[in-house]
Amino acid sequence: MERKIHAPLISEEISDLRAGDYVYITGTVYTARDAAHKRMEEALNQGQPLPFDVKGNVIYYMGPSPARKGRPIGSAGPTTASRMDKYTPRLLDLGLKGMIGKGKRTQEVADAVVRNQAVYFAAVGGAGALLSKCILESQVIAYEDLGTEAIRRLQVKDFPAVVVIDSQGNNLYEQVMGKRGTKQ
Repeated sequence: MERKIHAPLISEEISDLRAGDYVYITGTVYTARDAAHKRMEEALNQGQPLPFDVKGNVIYYMGPSPARKGRPIGSAGPTTASRMDKYTPRLLDLGLKGMIGKGKRTQEVADAVVRNQAVYFAAVGGAGALLSKCILESQVIAYEDLGTEAIRRLQVKDFPAVVVIDSQGNNLYEQVMGKRGTKQ
């Protein structure tokens, strides 16, 4: 199924999404990778606020290349999501509703997705130049010293992704591997 959704996400909108659904995301999405997640964890451990309110929001695991003239951002492909897995359950428990990346997630992340009625999306790796065309605006909002790993606020339009883990715990990767396993 194909769906258009708006970010920030609301539970009612994502509760109908199922693993394997194609979505086009429009709205505000934040970027954060390894170093930014580590800093956010440190801030939380010290009782400090996060640089943005995670409630209802989506984090895109991406570090862009420099913008070409006339563009808000350079190539903007996903990075491997599992590198953020040790930080993700806590952010989900704080209200994060979506993540965009590539690759498998740990069982702890999958459990936190279900517990918090969230969703994990995958974007196509290797398609960063094409994905960047869906990004209308990009602004660094925190940790500028991290360069490409700084936290950015993006305005996206019809950003394509696939639901990998839905709010019910269905996992596209496990479904596909299960089907392959039965054919052999």
